[in-house]
Amino acid sequence: MTLTAPSPAAAAGRPPGGGPRPPGELPSVHALLICADLPGLAICAEHGQLTGHGLEGFYQSGRRLLSRCHLRVAGREPVAVQGRLLSAGRARFLGVVRTPAGAGPDPEIAVERLRHAEGTERIILRSSARRPLRLRVEIGLGTDLADLGAVSAGRQGPELPASVHASGMRWSAGGAQSVVTADPPPQDAIASAGLLRWEFELLPGGSRTIELRIRTDRGARPLAKAGTGPLCEAMAEGDDPRVGELLRASLDDLRALLMRDPRNPADVYLAAGVPWRCGLAPAEALWAARMTLPLGTRLAVSTLRAVARTQLTGRGPDQGRLPGPLRDAGPHLPPSCTGVEATLAFPVVLAEARRWGLAEQDVEELLPVAERCLLWLRRSADDDGGLRERGPDGPRRSETQAHAHRAAVLGADLLAECGRPGAEGWREWAGLLRRTFREGFWIDDLAGGRPAAASTAGGRLVPHLTGAAAHLLDTGLLGAGRQAPGLLDKVQTEQVARLLGGPAMDSGWGLRSLGAKESGHNPFGHRGGAVRVHETAVAVAGLAAAGYEREATALLRGVLDAAGAFGNRLPEMYAGEQRTADSRPVPHPAACRPAAVAAAAGIHLLTTLAGIRPDVPAGTVALFPVRSAPLGAVQFSGLRVAGEPFSVRISRLGLGMIEEAAGALQLGV
Repeated sequence: MTLTAPSPAAAAGRPPGGGPRPPGELPSVHALLICADLPGLAICAEHGQLTGHGLEGFYQSGRRLLSRCHLRVAGREPVAVQGRLLSAGRARFLGVVRTPAGAGPDPEIAVERLRHAEGTERIILRSSARRPLRLRVEIGLGTDLADLGAVSAGRQGPELPASVHASGMRWSAGGAQSVVTADPPPQDAIASAGLLRWEFELLPGGSRTIELRIRTDRGARPLAKAGTGPLCEAMAEGDDPRVGELLRASLDDLRALLMRDPRNPADVYLAAGVPWRCGLAPAEALWAARMTLPLGTRLAVSTLRAVARTQLTGRGPDQGRLPGPLRDAGPHLPPSCTGVEATLAFPVVLAEARRWGLAEQDVEELLPVAERCLLWLRRSADDDGGLRERGPDGPRRSETQAHAHRAAVLGADLLAECGRPGAEGWREWAGLLRRTFREGFWIDDLAGGRPAAASTAGGRLVPHLTGAAAHLLDTGLLGAGRQAPGLLDKVQTEQVARLLGGPAMDSGWGLRSLGAKESGHNPFGHRGGAVRVHETAVAVAGLAAAGYEREATALLRGVLDAAGAFGNRLPEMYAGEQRTADSRPVPHPAACRPAAVAAAAGIHLLTTLAGIRPDVPAGTVALFPVRSAPLGAVQFSGLRVAGEPFSVRISRLGLGMIEEAAGALQLGV
């Protein structure tokens, strides 16, 4: 079962106090501690108690199996002293208890709770008293078996009646059930109160442990997420220790988001993000797969297969398109179709995965899907090459033209090298789109000009400067480590680089999605001014490839600094507030964390430092490191090129050296 929930803009759950939230108010999740190991989730506040309010609970495949898990020791609730993640799927909570008979102010009992998203919790009581203690331990349990979407929208029902089951409790409703078992079994189990009770004797310096297991009658097939999983065990180290920390955290989050394709469990993909979008979002899954190609091609091919199964095959204007929901596009444009973005991304990911070493039989299998995506583009584009969204009256978005152009150029390269017809026609079409864009999407002004955000059906240019301009610099990888041509000419590229690196767009923590001087700017707006980590990574890579290292370095350092404030678990977005000497990045209350494109962006940002450009079919790999070495010396090991380990070192002088690679690869220029 795929976890689904409404987008943050549509969600409206209950606040911690349990009362109704005003209509349209976003639920705050940033302050919650979220363990994710999909399809399992465990959500709570930092104190560790599950109170039954808001989003708190253990979830499995989108069903809340436990909403209340309230611990009392010696008649008292432990005083919380620390709650933190140990990894993406594990959390540790520490509390203390002072017994009524205790002498002095110091607590005598430490209470440790180790929680795993897969549905286990271990409670460890440790005594520091100098005398034996006899303690009553009580755990109050409850659940509504509500769907995550209903919980986030505030539509969950009351707690269900429990029944005593084996060494714990059981709940059932509407064909679903939840069972909690305890080891050791409790001395008392009171179904009417959902209460488990133990009487323990703790000797001086002694400890006792209770383990809870939360499960449903429909167990999810376990997924190997490390070692033999689709992501390699890469490592990074260097002068700046944050490089290794961010890489480890990003890999941890990516593994937590891996999901099996229910139509073919052998294939996996990255869910979009926790807690709102725990299912397949084709555009984001493809973007994440593309940005993680330095970790190997296994995730890419698996994602491509899963997304290919959704392709529309019936006759009509949508034939060949990939489906996807609408997405808010900011204050100046109507919602955009993520299915269009996914359709244009598919041939790009396939072409670049081939460069990184995707097996030719996998390419042959997926090539017809890519060809159908390109045919949809050909049928949908206007005579001058421009691509509108949502019918003939839809706008031509600047970033959509960039996606279409990249698909055409890399698609032509793919077709030509695979012996398929049509490559030259796509190169001519890409040239037509370049002329159309350079002449029709550029706004001249005294400051040097800017790209329009879009062109309306009536031909009016939308002049606002957005973070989507970063996609104009992301041209894609061709053979021999060459970057594909872009929509902008040299002068326009230089101006876009200057704009993206300017104070209106660079918040100091990353790239704003809408410039600070633009009308409608909102630092918390998803596409209205917030920092979108994925878009910032695209900008950093594009700027570095185009030779604008100063601007790329500033954005890179901003995100790296922000990552530390988020414990290196980058959210999908955070507020685009201007950085000052004494400020910290401001979280967005409803941002997914972990999020696939944000975690993948961490990989993309770091590997941009090395500038790895492989062409496995030609047997070469080239390095184009950031020459200024903004983070000092950096070494990456355990990456994958041609399916083999790949290690590279970048010196403090910005010189790159390959230390390990497949024997068949030659160093390109």
